[in-house]
Amino acid sequence: MTIRVAVAGATGKMGTLARNLIEAAGDLELHAALDSRSSLGELDGADVVLDVTHPAVSADIVRHAVTSGIPIVVGTSGWSADRIAEIHRLQRDREDARGVLFVPNFSVGSVLGSAFAAMAARFFDSIEIVEAHHAGKVDSPSGTAVRTAELMAEARGAEGPVAAPHADQRARGQLVAGIPVHSLRMTGLLAEQRVILGGTGETLTIAHSTGSAEAYEAGILLALRRATEATGIVVGLDALLDLGMPGVDAPAGAGTPGAR
Repeated sequence: MTIRVAVAGATGKMGTLARNLIEAAGDLELHAALDSRSSLGELDGADVVLDVTHPAVSADIVRHAVTSGIPIVVGTSGWSADRIAEIHRLQRDREDARGVLFVPNFSVGSVLGSAFAAMAARFFDSIEIVEAHHAGKVDSPSGTAVRTAELMAEARGAEGPVAAPHADQRARGQLVAGIPVHSLRMTGLLAEQRVILGGTGETLTIAHSTGSAEAYEAGILLALRRATEATGIVVGLDALLDLGMPGVDAPAGAGTPGAR
């Protein structure tokens, strides 16, 4: 069966990458390629929508897909837990609701880095995130950093919030799920994240760097192929992978393919 994919943000870097992948895949077909001048109605008739646009327009695209009964993979940053909860409320009242997959990062290595950070978070009370991206990335902190912070805060559970002294000072970064996040936007970078965990007499750094957009290819294809069978809200590529890590696979509240 061929899966017809509508790409919103088709002229951007991620959209161009996705179109090339779709055209090269034997089981995928480009249904529509939307840019900033396109009508959302062009999404209609697709088997799945891929949203790789801008935080300011992503919400309208997701709402259109949900109300039209089209599965959607959301690769646009800026989707916090609160914003995702709004989509969940919209979706749960519809009998024709299909899956909504929020994927902060399509890189398998990045997903593993966040999973390792969540595993380690229970053992360290001092935790901060430094994320760096190219100068053209408009949102900060990155969706990956937000996702990582939320996973670590959830994993800590009864351990409580991390130690974040002087968090009222702007130079200390933005608190996400109680964890300070520092963002760099610089020419010469593509994407990098470092999670630094401190304990008595030691620090642990979990780092991931993206060298080229090829790192996202496997994740994009996996998400598009799994989207048609998913229901409910799915958050993170980790929910589609068998990581073999208790407490990381299908995080609480994230949903899983086939589950509401």
